[in-house]
Amino acid sequence: MLPITAAQQTAPADWSQWRGPNRDGISAETGLLQTWPKAGPPLLWRINGVGNGYSSFSSSDRRLYTLGARAGVEYVIALDRATGKKLWETQNGRRFENDRGDGPRSTPTVEGDRLYVLGGSGDLTCLNNATGQKIWSINIVSKFGGVNPYWGYSESPLIVGDRILINTGGRQAGIVAVAKADGSTLWQQHSDGAGYSSPVLMRTGSLNQVIFFTEDRTMAVDPRDGRLLWSYNKANNGTANIATPIVRGTRVFVSSDYGTGGALLDVRAAGNIATANEVYFTRDMRNHHSSSVLIGDHLYGFNSSILTALKFDTGTIAWRDRSVGKGSLIFADNRLYLYSEDGVVGLADAAPDAYRERGRFTLSQQSGLPTWSHPIITGGVLVMRDQEAVYAYSVRAR
Repeated sequence: MLPITAAQQTAPADWSQWRGPNRDGISAETGLLQTWPKAGPPLLWRINGVGNGYSSFSSSDRRLYTLGARAGVEYVIALDRATGKKLWETQNGRRFENDRGDGPRSTPTVEGDRLYVLGGSGDLTCLNNATGQKIWSINIVSKFGGVNPYWGYSESPLIVGDRILINTGGRQAGIVAVAKADGSTLWQQHSDGAGYSSPVLMRTGSLNQVIFFTEDRTMAVDPRDGRLLWSYNKANNGTANIATPIVRGTRVFVSSDYGTGGALLDVRAAGNIATANEVYFTRDMRNHHSSSVLIGDHLYGFNSSILTALKFDTGTIAWRDRSVGKGSLIFADNRLYLYSEDGVVGLADAAPDAYRERGRFTLSQQSGLPTWSHPIITGGVLVMRDQEAVYAYSVRAR
């Protein structure tokens, strides 16, 4: 059995990977503002120049990490969390170009003194996170015959033990595992096209399962050898599967938009064998570019453009509200942090009885592209991005 990675056991202040320490959109930080002034929380700093892209941030040792594109090149970038000052930047392959916005989409993963990133054109790279020095780099298109999906590789690297698992989209190498130490190939399996979702780890007894939402289906593989454990295709929309699966215990929720919906699956395992059975399917939680968060017994997420609270175990709707408009969300200290694709930022209760908003404001600078880079909270700071521009707000209660 592969051990749980250190990236999933970091301190609450460290947002060490996509969607936080446990890939669930939840921060363990407390002592945060429970309401905002009319103009929003205090702005700590704002910078420009990180480049184009939809990459979000990870955080460790008071540094922020992201990716951005300038001219024909993509870069990995480290910023000082307190000031926004650029600490280093390192080239990471050619610029990905697309009609919905150029540049990288993935979020870096921090583990120990290393940083793992995937560029929009398929450059998977390991760097020293203090200096930006490259340790190794491979291109998953050239190495595995990967096929970059139309809107670009968007998956954020998942570390499980000594390896990284990636959905490359290659024929006979749709899912691969490479050694985190040097990028060497450990195994390659399946022929699933690359989706836009990031995988998550699920543990059932002694069996680790890595759950992917590929172009074709939801599937679980054994991280040791890539063996297929189970698959489910009803939540697949055929256009863009984006949301990250949500795991609690032996249950997994997976969802997509484009008129499709979400499903709760019950996963059972005995030894090295696993099965997944549908508990329910609902059209009342159709996640597009963002994923829901599971707080208590309820999922909170955007059903296409409507913020919705849904009972996790039954799929029953608790409430719906237009809120800040279609966007993304994370959770910290009893509150939902909402970020619409039009640059509106909101704070609301994470409560199943009703939608109650505790503040909102709008970013002062807009790129003209959707604000699809998801927010993070680290060390009492709310960090958001609009392409070239990065904003940091103090949300720590005084």
